[in-house]
Amino acid sequence: MGESGILTVLWRLQPSTEVADELLVRVSENVANPANDVFWGSPGTMLAARVMWDWTGEERWAAAWRMCADALLTTRDANGLWTQRLHGETSRGLGPPHGAVGNVLALLGGEKLPDPSHAGRNVMGSDPPGCGREVTEESCRAIAEKTAAVLRRTAVFEDGLANWPMAEGEPLAASDGQIRLAWDYGAPGIVTSASRYLDEELLLAGAELTWEAGPPGLEKGPGICHGTAGNGYALLKAFERTEDELWLGRARRFAVHALDQVRRAGESRGRGRYSLFTGDIGVALYAADCLDCRSGYPILDTWDP
Repeated sequence: MGESGILTVLWRLQPSTEVADELLVRVSENVANPANDVFWGSPGTMLAARVMWDWTGEERWAAAWRMCADALLTTRDANGLWTQRLHGETSRGLGPPHGAVGNVLALLGGEKLPDPSHAGRNVMGSDPPGCGREVTEESCRAIAEKTAAVLRRTAVFEDGLANWPMAEGEPLAASDGQIRLAWDYGAPGIVTSASRYLDEELLLAGAELTWEAGPPGLEKGPGICHGTAGNGYALLKAFERTEDELWLGRARRFAVHALDQVRRAGESRGRGRYSLFTGDIGVALYAADCLDCRSGYPILDTWDP
C-alpha cells in the first residue's frame, strides 16, 4: 500500500536512478512502521528491496533488506508472532497480508528460500555496520520451524479439514459471525504462504477444506486477495508439495471458474477491474500459473510474470 509498490513497478518498466533513489528512501523510512505487516509495514518494503537487489545486484539494496530484517526480527515475540498496530487496533495476526506467515515469507525470500545445505551462510551477504542479527540459512530454518509450531497450535482441525482464525487468541468466526476462508484470512492464505514448512497433514487439510468449500461467489469476486484465484493458489501449492496431479486438476477447475467470474462481473459493470489483488490481472496470472504448473504467488513469492 502506498508508493513503494508503484515505484518498484515503475523502475521495472522504465529504470532510472531517480526512481531507484526515491524507492530506497521509501524503504528506509518504513523500517519502523508499527503495522508489522506486508501491506503497510517493513515486511512489504522488504519485498521491494529484495527484488531490486536481485535485479540490480547493488549492495545498497541488500543493506536495506538486512536493515528491515533486523528490525523485523527485533519485534518478533518469544512465541514467534508479531503485534500488528493498524487503524487504531492491535492484533497478533496469522495470515499473509497482516500476520506471521507473510512476515516470515518476506524474511525467507519467497521462491528464494535458502538451501539448508548451506547452513550458516548469510542470506544477503555480509552485514553492514550496526546490523544486530544475521539472517542466515540456519536461522531461516529456525524461523520456519517456530512458525510451523505456531500454525500447529492455532489450527482448528476437524474431520480431516483445517482452518485458522484471523489472529492468535481469536475464535474461528470473526466479530461479524463469519468464518473466513480466503488468501487474506484463513486456510488458503496459510497454505499458500507456509507451504514449504507447514506440517503436510495441515497443508493437505487446509487445501482440502478450500476445495470442498468451493470457489467464493461473486460477492467476494475472482481475485487473488479474497476471491477464487487466491484460494486456488492453495491448490497449486498442494500440487507443488505432493506432486499429485489431483491438486493441479482442482486448481485448473478453480481457474476456469475464476475466468468465468471475470467475464460475468465485467458484463455486469460494463468494464473490467484492473488491479492486481482484487481485479482481473491477478486472475490472469493465476490462470497462466495453472497452465505452466507454477505456484508462485504474485509479489510475495515472485515478481516474475
